[in-house]
Amino acid sequence: MPKTLISVDPKKLPWEQETPVHNRWHPDIPAVATVKEGDVFRVETIDWTGGQIKNDDSADDVKNVDLTQVHYLSGPIACEGAEPGDLLKVEILNIGPLEGDEWGFTGTFDKENGGGFLTDHFPKATKACWDFEGIYCKSRHIPGVRFAGLIHPGLIGTAPSKELLDIWNARESKLCSELGTSKEKTLCSHLHTRPLATLPEPAGAMLGKLGHVTTKAGKDDHWDAVAATAARTVPGRENGGNCDIKNLTRGCTVYLPVFVEGGNLSVGDMHFSQGDGEVSFCGAIEMSGWIDFKLSVIKGGMAKYLPVVGPTPLAVNPIFEISPLQPNYSEWLLFEGISVDEQGEQHFLHASP
Repeated sequence: MPKTLISVDPKKLPWEQETPVHNRWHPDIPAVATVKEGDVFRVETIDWTGGQIKNDDSADDVKNVDLTQVHYLSGPIACEGAEPGDLLKVEILNIGPLEGDEWGFTGTFDKENGGGFLTDHFPKATKACWDFEGIYCKSRHIPGVRFAGLIHPGLIGTAPSKELLDIWNARESKLCSELGTSKEKTLCSHLHTRPLATLPEPAGAMLGKLGHVTTKAGKDDHWDAVAATAARTVPGRENGGNCDIKNLTRGCTVYLPVFVEGGNLSVGDMHFSQGDGEVSFCGAIEMSGWIDFKLSVIKGGMAKYLPVVGPTPLAVNPIFEISPLQPNYSEWLLFEGISVDEQGEQHFLHASP
């Protein structure tokens, strides 16, 4: 059995964990552990809300979830020999739920607290809790349903350099500044309270070894400086991040660009199962869990294997090599979309009015 490099206790609050977790991206967040190339090790993770959602029959916790305090990641983990410009080859050898915590939840956010893509149709918070039985899950809130899941991390990535972090903050701030102007690029403003981009926010920040907002804000100049610029974890970016790839399970390999010494790998937001899109923004079966990794370094791999897709050599995309493992579903239900809304009004080429 691999050695457990990072352990967690789901009964404790995120900032009470023996090994500090984090929920922001920043090059100054120190590594909590170091491994050598070829080491096989286990990393445990808490659920993405840090225990805010309970295994009960009320959706009030989903309705009132604090979205500044989510996406808690285990790490950063430094790999000896990894340098900026390299690729970190991350092999997922095995994966599963934490022993004694074999349950998960799915939810839809309330319209007044984030909402989702279908907020206008489903404005109220909902929750379904799922019990795990090996590869299967079932829910007392959705009777008669039992299916095989494919456990995967929703979020995995390396730390950004300061240069890359500055690029993120500049381009995402520009996007937000264009809202309501002729330069507006997207329709995300129609998602009620869902922002175009989640900009740096010290409230709720957990910065690993640097500490938590409740004990550091206004008392530690370095913490304040990091929290003011640390990137939120909502979007996927050049470092990987919130990819939500449903097939990223046992047997997968991820090739992540290295921007800082050691790479500083982090992982979290474990899912028992997920569809092709989290349209409710909590549409996976969220869980705590563990992952067995093996890391190796491809020297100079960024220039060799990652095409530059933007105005800087840092504008690259990670590579996800997907596992051959897939649930074998033999029965399907299909639904036809028609361009008519709930009020009976006809729309044109609009299958989800």
